Amino acid sequence: MFESCDPQTVGLDPKRWQAVLDLADGWCRADELPSIGIFVARGNRTTGTHLFGRQHLGGNPGTIRDDAMFLIASITKPLVAMSGLLLVERGDVRLGDRVSRYVPEFANNGKNGITLRHLMTHTSGLPDMLPENRELREAGAGLDAFVSGTCAVTPEFPPGRGVQYQSMGFAMLGEVIARVTGMACADWVRQELCDPLDLDDTRLGAPPGWFDGESAVADRIAEVRTPPEQEGVDWNWNQRYWRMLGAPWGGMLTTPRDLAVLGRMMLDGGQGLLSPATVPAASRNQLAAMKDVPEVERRCRPWGLGWRLNWPTTSANFGDLLGPASYGHWGATGTLLWLDPDSDTVCVILTTQPQEPRGTWISRLSNAIAASLA
Repeated sequence: MFESCDPQTVGLDPKRWQAVLDLADGWCRADELPSIGIFVARGNRTTGTHLFGRQHLGGNPGTIRDDAMFLIASITKPLVAMSGLLLVERGDVRLGDRVSRYVPEFANNGKNGITLRHLMTHTSGLPDMLPENRELREAGAGLDAFVSGTCAVTPEFPPGRGVQYQSMGFAMLGEVIARVTGMACADWVRQELCDPLDLDDTRLGAPPGWFDGESAVADRIAEVRTPPEQEGVDWNWNQRYWRMLGAPWGGMLTTPRDLAVLGRMMLDGGQGLLSPATVPAASRNQLAAMKDVPEVERRCRPWGLGWRLNWPTTSANFGDLLGPASYGHWGATGTLLWLDPDSDTVCVILTTQPQEPRGTWISRLSNAIAASLA
């Protein structure tokens, strides 16, 4: 898939690229961020995986493993969306189908009009998190409890009338995938996305076997610096419960390289895994045709199918220097994936420092990386 080369051969300005690496290393040595993983590729050429910082929060700088894995949080969403679009390709579902067609108990409290397209574009009116989110996690609830909770809520606005980031929309997308395929969403993602691309280090939820033995795979997962509301609890991002849950809205574990392979697949038009018709549909502004969505959302803050398109008026997460064709997603654990078709670039920045909503560190690193493209 990727050929390791020197920066100039990759298409990176050597001095500016070295400045990127120095910036990441300096932040980790100053403990601004516990750890950072970077992977940038232009075409199939890359300088490889660059890792900085510590594997565990109590460790010293430079102790991160060379096979470190990261919890990528909401970057999970577009990848689950792509696995759902495989069902569209195969004629099993349509984006205009109502969710209640596949999950009948969803059709109450004003939700019967919500479609699969609404779920993938954050236009459903569903909440980001349930009111009882904390209680569910404290109880070690499974995905079925989050689905049941979402089936019971009342949307904050009618579907297609606004844009509100909604993790619970992807909880429902995962449930639709499960009911249509007869497989858990995590198993579907593995079978249809991970295995065909030989992504052995990528899973939507860690399997039980990852925690067994002296060389447990789970030991490779870099520890996240948790926000105050997650301190002193047994359900935070670093606990076995969350790592195993496989939340379709934020539970994927992977490496910088594996995530870059998924990005490369998108830039290569699906590589036969996705149809050449699917990738343009997923990465175009889906809001443009939604006449009841406020104009400022349609024009200035567009969404594809699971993918956030570049918002040039904001520095949050993506930074300031990406072109108009760029798209990707960020994650609450401090992660970013962006793809630029114009420069044929995949950029992966995985950290263990939560930095929402502004992406304080990753947006600055993204700017430095964009500036290094020769």
